[in-house]
Amino acid sequence: MIAAEILVPLPVILPLLAAGVKFSLGTRLPRLNRAISVITLSAVLAIALVLLFAADRDGPQVAAMGGWDPPMGIVLVADRLSALMLAISASVTLCVLIYSIGQGTADDERGLPLAVFHPTYLVLAAGISNAFLAGDLFNLYVGFEILLVSSYVLITLGGTASRIRSGATYVIVSLLSSLLFLAAIGLIYGATGTLNLAQLSVRLGSLDDNVLLVLQLMLLIAFGIKAAVFPMAAWLPDSYPTAPAPVTAVFAGLLTKVGVYAVIRTETLLFPDGRVASVLMVLALLTMVVGILGAIAQTDVKRMLSFTLVSHIGYMVFGVALGSQLGLAGAIFYAIHHITIQTTLFLTTGMIERSAGSTSSERVGGLARSAPLVAVLFFLPAMNLAGIPPFSGFLGKVTLIQAGAQDGGALAWLLVFGSVATSLLTLYAVAKVWSRVFWRAPRVAMQSDDGDPHEDEVPGATLGGRQISRGASMPKLMIGATSALVVLGLAFTVIAGPLMGYSDRAAGELGDPGAYVGAVADVAVSAENAQRVQEGR
Repeated sequence: MIAAEILVPLPVILPLLAAGVKFSLGTRLPRLNRAISVITLSAVLAIALVLLFAADRDGPQVAAMGGWDPPMGIVLVADRLSALMLAISASVTLCVLIYSIGQGTADDERGLPLAVFHPTYLVLAAGISNAFLAGDLFNLYVGFEILLVSSYVLITLGGTASRIRSGATYVIVSLLSSLLFLAAIGLIYGATGTLNLAQLSVRLGSLDDNVLLVLQLMLLIAFGIKAAVFPMAAWLPDSYPTAPAPVTAVFAGLLTKVGVYAVIRTETLLFPDGRVASVLMVLALLTMVVGILGAIAQTDVKRMLSFTLVSHIGYMVFGVALGSQLGLAGAIFYAIHHITIQTTLFLTTGMIERSAGSTSSERVGGLARSAPLVAVLFFLPAMNLAGIPPFSGFLGKVTLIQAGAQDGGALAWLLVFGSVATSLLTLYAVAKVWSRVFWRAPRVAMQSDDGDPHEDEVPGATLGGRQISRGASMPKLMIGATSALVVLGLAFTVIAGPLMGYSDRAAGELGDPGAYVGAVADVAVSAENAQRVQEGR
């Protein structure tokens, strides 16, 4: 318990403290600024790994904050699922930060990244950690708002017209989701008198079925918007591609998965009866199919990846809808796979943009010869995303297909066929990009009627919005960070057995929430006993 009290809050506290220090430093001492960011997120990763092993060995790690005993106060809980998501998110945010440092240093953007990007990025990391560790609904809402407020800044970084336009859409949709989530929180508190997740898992069962269904649907819609589940995903392909490459990468990899995490947590802990399983299956199928059809139609690499991002959220919803231990294990495994792979692909796309001056497959070609390393760094995660054996994407999809076959229902079988078709269409989409961007002969810049070449619009080329020229040098930090994520994605294949075993144990813990509820209750009892001892003195 001492370890829990010390370690569990730190992934939230450390980035916020570092952000405050960096705001006070401003643009002074740039090397110190960068060192603070890297050291902070490295420490968060180390803590997340310790919590990962502690949660697996000793059960959920719980910390009651501010001296308030649960269920009244803020409770942070690191069980197997939240610790795993925390470890993967820490790995990704650290690599993206290093990538952004390499990009910003190479482009000589002295003011903006240090004064705005790095502190805001640390606040974003704190919000993500808080959402994963939240032990009550209101603190989960706070985690969402922390990461959303910081993402508002990051998505409009540079102030270009395209970023302001897409940022406005993102803000409006996010506010709508947050308002719906807040309304659901108010209704749940009014009906049960608590927002503590452990206590809610007991009290919600006494509510009328119709009231319970309304509360469940409100939360699902709110989280579905954040996770970009069809038909609530139309905002994403127009919002993410305009942001700087590091921002787009971390948004694509993590922000939607926070929504998926919230769906998994609430559906298993608060609404375990599966009354909306059929609805979730239909949404999962539509998310897969509509997303991948949109990806096929795109000529811009960023927009293609944005649509595949939407499409593959359907795989995770598929596992949640099945509700079985195997289905949940597949969803968890696929979520951590997708966080890593999608982030890697967007970082690689930033490198394509830097090498060729554009991400349009109609304007770029021949990069396999001019930038062979970029070609390799794109090819490996692209095949992983498509689910080519023996990559982790294939293993995650096979697990979900097995869970669907095990379920045996008509909708489950329809989803099995839909997931296979989506995987094949994903392969087609990424193979088309691979063929055009890397192997087709370079094309001469199109000429306008007045003889001037059309300038390729490069909205996300730099952190500050300044366009870069074709053939700009590739900083080693960008290559190193992207390569590290590629290796991490490949490592999931090597350690697939232990990782799937951990995911299965996490799914089992979700299916039997007694350990989660008991751990929170034990903290409350321990705090009460300690208070009695103190009063007795």
